[in-house]
Amino acid sequence: MKKPNGYVDVFLLQVPKAKLAAYKKIAHKFGKVMEKLGALEYREFMGDDLSPELFPALMKLKKNEVLISSFVGFKNKKHRDKVNKAMMEDPEMKKMMTMKPLFDMSKMMYGGFKTFIQM
Repeated sequence: MKKPNGYVDVFLLQVPKAKLAAYKKIAHKFGKVMEKLGALEYREFMGDDLSPELFPALMKLKKNEVLISSFVGFKNKKHRDKVNKAMMEDPEMKKMMTMKPLFDMSKMMYGGFKTFIQM
């Protein structure tokens, strides 16, 4: 089994199905920037088999939206902080931050998680 990263940033967001192709392009660019700045791993997941009583209800997911979860892996929290600081200064990221959002940013959840169990 591959060893997990020591620290990850996890995102949950709702993307309108009509904007999914555009979101994938932006997410790919974001991943490339994070990789360039030293992130160890970047992955995106799209909800596929979600219990209607759980995620869609908790997230108030609309029928025309998909739930996206992503994570960015780092060595540790200090490494995450260093990469995220560099990200805020990156010209490509600054350009992306000025674009009109493809989803409702107020519904996005984000947090940092340290490795709890490693096998």
